[in-house]
Amino acid sequence: MIDQAIPGEHPATVDDVGPGGKTVQQYIDETPAWEDGTPVAMTPMTRMQWLIWGLAAAGKFFEGMVVFMTGVALPLLSKQWGLGDFEHGLVAAASLFGILIGATMLGGLSDQFGRKRMFIIEMVLFTIFLVLTCVSPNFTWFVICLLGLGIALGCDYPTAHVVISEAIPSGARGRLVLSAFGFQAVGALFGTFAGYLILVNHPELDAWRWMYAAAIAPAVLVVIGRFFITESVHWLFAKGRVKEAEAEAARLLRRNPPYPSKIKLKKKKVPKAGVPTRKPETHYGVLFNKQNRRATILASVPWFLQDLGTYGIGIFTPTILAAAVGHKKDHATSIADIVHNDLLAAHGAATIDVLLIIGIIVAVLLADRAGRIKLQIIGFIGCAAGLAIAAMSTFFTGPSSIFLIFIGFMLFNFMTNMGPNAQTYLIAGEVFPIEVRGKGAGFAASFAKIGAVMTAFLFPILLVDVGTQALLFGLVITSLIGAWVTWQFRIETAGKNLEELDAEIDSEYAHAPA
Repeated sequence: MIDQAIPGEHPATVDDVGPGGKTVQQYIDETPAWEDGTPVAMTPMTRMQWLIWGLAAAGKFFEGMVVFMTGVALPLLSKQWGLGDFEHGLVAAASLFGILIGATMLGGLSDQFGRKRMFIIEMVLFTIFLVLTCVSPNFTWFVICLLGLGIALGCDYPTAHVVISEAIPSGARGRLVLSAFGFQAVGALFGTFAGYLILVNHPELDAWRWMYAAAIAPAVLVVIGRFFITESVHWLFAKGRVKEAEAEAARLLRRNPPYPSKIKLKKKKVPKAGVPTRKPETHYGVLFNKQNRRATILASVPWFLQDLGTYGIGIFTPTILAAAVGHKKDHATSIADIVHNDLLAAHGAATIDVLLIIGIIVAVLLADRAGRIKLQIIGFIGCAAGLAIAAMSTFFTGPSSIFLIFIGFMLFNFMTNMGPNAQTYLIAGEVFPIEVRGKGAGFAASFAKIGAVMTAFLFPILLVDVGTQALLFGLVITSLIGAWVTWQFRIETAGKNLEELDAEIDSEYAHAPA
């Protein structure tokens, strides 16, 4: 996007500074025209808008890095502290359970205290617990630190989404929210790759400490950067702080040459006498009233179902591959054998994780064109197909089995990031009214993480008790249910700005039976 006008010309805009003014989103979406009347093809993004996007993307990067790097660190932790299957489940589930708590307890606080404040607090918490994780003296301390990391990342789920979506042009909302979310996949790949490099250069049991330490310096930079962004203009205006909203809008939309030259926000319309109006309630119960119940089901249930597969498969991909791919040292007891197996698994996982990035790229390109609902349904069906192929590998041995596992997992990773893993995140931050947008997105994320915690904790146990085949076929069924729920409760948000979506909720309330 451009932030600088073409030399020798100046974009001409007509500032609506009359009695009515403009809405927040109208100013953000404003497209200038050159003096000859030729319109600029796209609404130019400002430096502040790009800064907000980059700092939000960093939060998703850290989530992918920490959660998926745990899969590489787990064999080292197991040997160092003598962990059994139960402890394996605790390590895998701790950060995910923290995300569940953080999304519920902290995510909704951005509706009350502001987007920017919580955007800073969550990253400060993340950095503190990241440092403590690196110096964990025992297993209990380590699990507590992972829980703290998860709480910070849970707050980031709804906050990062609304920070981006409330600051950028409507036409780019889907692409930019999903491209930021895509850094979760980049973080997953980086975490696996970083773990691999650290193991190569430091083949010791304490290599896991250096894996987590690799994220400390970038996290500090992100904390500093978040102090310099603007507060959400939508949030300020919804709180009645109009003058502050106009000042922050001017900072957000600062360009050279400047436009709009003056910002005057349109006052909210006063409804006609006798017309029912939606009171701006902010408690969690609002998510389950007649106007928001459909949105809550759509945002929460499919996300829960996709997390059952995504986190279970993602976290334990290295372990599953290490058991399936050749050259694995059986019954490894020496440090050299454990590191060898971990390197082998990390290499295979990185190959498969590349498909996560390709999937999110396709989602970014198609979300605003094909629509969120269509991609989510196709993605769920594709996930089911990938898991079914992986499950079929159990009927074969040797190269055929390995081939089916790789094809199945690669198809799953591509389809989940093109479809439900990306679209559930996008939808959750769009379908709720502004006064509970943080709470709605936070509830959806926390409900989803119940599925993630279940698979992370139970996967190691179920792999032993029921086997890989039954587990994968079970996830095929949950994926197909996700496609059905998405269709039954569909709300398409593509092509609509946030104010239009709010207006639709108000309209439904006004026409609802008494």
